[in-house]
Amino acid sequence: MNASLLDSSLFQTALNWLAHGVLGLAWWQVLLVGLVLTHITIVSVTLYLHRHSAHRALDLHPAVQHFFRFWLWMTTGMTTKAWTAIHRKHHAKCERAEDPHSPQIYGLRKVMWQGAELYRAEASNEDTLRRYGHGTPDDWVERHVYSRWSVLGVSLMLVIDLVLFGALGAALWAMQMAWIPFWAAGIVNGVGHYWGYRNFEAQDASTNLVPWGILIGGEELHNNHHTYPTSARFSVKPYEFDIGWMYITLLGKLGLASPKKTPPRLAYGQVRPVADDKTLEALIAHRYEVMASYARHMRTVFRQQTQSAGAANVTLRSARRWLHRDADKVPAAAVPQLAEARAAYPVLDKMVTMREELRQLWLNTGRTHEQLVADLQAWCHRAEESGIAALREFSLKLRAVQVA
Repeated sequence: MNASLLDSSLFQTALNWLAHGVLGLAWWQVLLVGLVLTHITIVSVTLYLHRHSAHRALDLHPAVQHFFRFWLWMTTGMTTKAWTAIHRKHHAKCERAEDPHSPQIYGLRKVMWQGAELYRAEASNEDTLRRYGHGTPDDWVERHVYSRWSVLGVSLMLVIDLVLFGALGAALWAMQMAWIPFWAAGIVNGVGHYWGYRNFEAQDASTNLVPWGILIGGEELHNNHHTYPTSARFSVKPYEFDIGWMYITLLGKLGLASPKKTPPRLAYGQVRPVADDKTLEALIAHRYEVMASYARHMRTVFRQQTQSAGAANVTLRSARRWLHRDADKVPAAAVPQLAEARAAYPVLDKMVTMREELRQLWLNTGRTHEQLVADLQAWCHRAEESGIAALREFSLKLRAVQVA
């Protein structure tokens, strides 16, 4: 009887389904399908949850919005309100004790490997949802399906994966469930505030992981995003690529998406005889770009000092990373090296001092507009009379900046 059962067509059909599923794909084909599906999830997070819902940087067609809502319900179980509220709180309280997932507060290891737990803990905070979750969907489907039965979506996804791909469907489903907790909650929220390069001195520890935002939908350009959080495009340099912006452009051509803001462009006109109120306005409006330009001039001076001091000068090289950074961003371990380098090289010391004086022009709220204009004029005069070519060149460019 057992032999006849094993030979039965029904048993063979069941066994074949268990091995290959309805589609009968090979393991590598299932892997490719999984990568496509998880990429759709990444796109849903970055376009819908992040750029559209949390920051209002992007308008999406209602049909596109609901597709993303449905897909995220199936593949993550996350609700729009919870994700939006937590992310807005992250920006409002960045790198402080109230930040839901800062590695500067919790440590990189905890955010990397327990980022999903930190998210779930904050999602249960009703005060967070009430204060930061405004403007998110509150229709019948959201109230009675997506929010009420969040587990149902991922359970349905498991059934679909098993039916289509057999036993491999379980592995595919596990990959889908781990994708966002690892890449978004772990890598972006963790490593993106700990390691990488910075184009701008944003008021937090955000970094760009790599200049090509492909794997995580453009979220790799995290420092750019924290500098211009309401921008729909995350890339700012010619060598940077934001695949999320590529999708926005394609959807825009179909009339399905409309970006509201992009990063501001620093424009130059004629050099003014003296810095005036327009110069001050442009400086404040484009302060991150201006300071990035100042950093480039500092690197020019650094190279000159390195050549004159000798390539093996350890003190100078160890301070290189921190010369153009805000004082409160310099780690305690690097402070003595930076101080030693500044004492040994007066030109670099002057560049660092002048940088901080320039930064105070938008931080000093106790000064009137007229006083700030006078301060800027005095700063430009000192820079151009400093005898430092890079500082003079920067000051002349500063007197030519315009509000784009």
